[in-house]
This record gives sequence, C-alpha cells and structure tokens, in this order.
Amino acid sequence: MGNEHSLPQNLALTTQFSEEELRRLGKRFKKLDIDKNGTISIEEFMSLPELQQNPLVRRVIDLFDTDRNGEIDFKEFVQGLSQFTVKGADKESKLKFAFKVYDIDQDGFISNGELFQVLKMMVGTNLKDVQLQQIVDKTILLMKPSW
Repeated sequence: MGNEHSLPQNLALTTQFSEEELRRLGKRFKKLDIDKNGTISIEEFMSLPELQQNPLVRRVIDLFDTDRNGEIDFKEFVQGLSQFTVKGADKESKLKFAFKVYDIDQDGFISNGELFQVLKMMVGTNLKDVQLQQIVDKTILLMKPSW
C-alpha cells in the first residue's frame, strides 16, 4: 500500500474521505487482499458473497482499474469508492461514472451494442436476446436527436 502515513493524507486531499475513514478503508483493503500483494484482483473481489450476485461488479471493477493492469491498488480502490459516497464526488462526476459503465470502449458514446452488453449483464437469461435487442433499439431511438 506504499507509505502508510503519506498515502491517507494525500488521498484525504483528493477524495472526500477523512484520514480516519481512509485508515478504515485501508484495513478493509488489506482483508480483501487475500494474497497480500498490495492489490485486489477480480477474483479477490468476487470472494465477497454480496458481490457475487451483482451483475455489474466486473464492469465497475474495470472502471476502478484506472491503470488497466487488471488489479486494483489502494489509491484506485479509494478513488473508485469515492464515487459512491454521499459527500463524495459531485453530481456531474457521478453521472460521468454511470455513463462510463455503459461506454465500454471509452469512445464517449454509448452504442447499441454497448447498451445491449450492459443490459445483458443485468438481465442475464431472463430475457431472450431478441427481446433485449428490441428494448435497446427503442431506447436508442428515443435518445437520438431529431434534427
């Protein structure tokens, strides 16, 4: 986790967490870091029963992983969690985060295919692909500007 003393101070300046909250998050991070390598893998996250049933957990973890190395370090963990706090990120940042969940290829747009993929994660096998595609198509049509 790096320098135990300076990291909470630095993160307290860039997030809405207090130093005490950051210390508690550090303890939780260490518990999640099963192999004690200083990062949390998707498998380590998925060891939590409450996350195993969440269809978007892998997508959110991808967004936490800002350096794209496949693992979450403490800084990424804290910055990612700060998007979910009441006193954390402003409304615009939260909306941007929600948008990124759907913008899989990170091109600044949500395509028909991306919307389908994310909704498929959420509904699983509860809808046939044809039914889901109809919902996606209607949604995309509703969102297109009428020039």
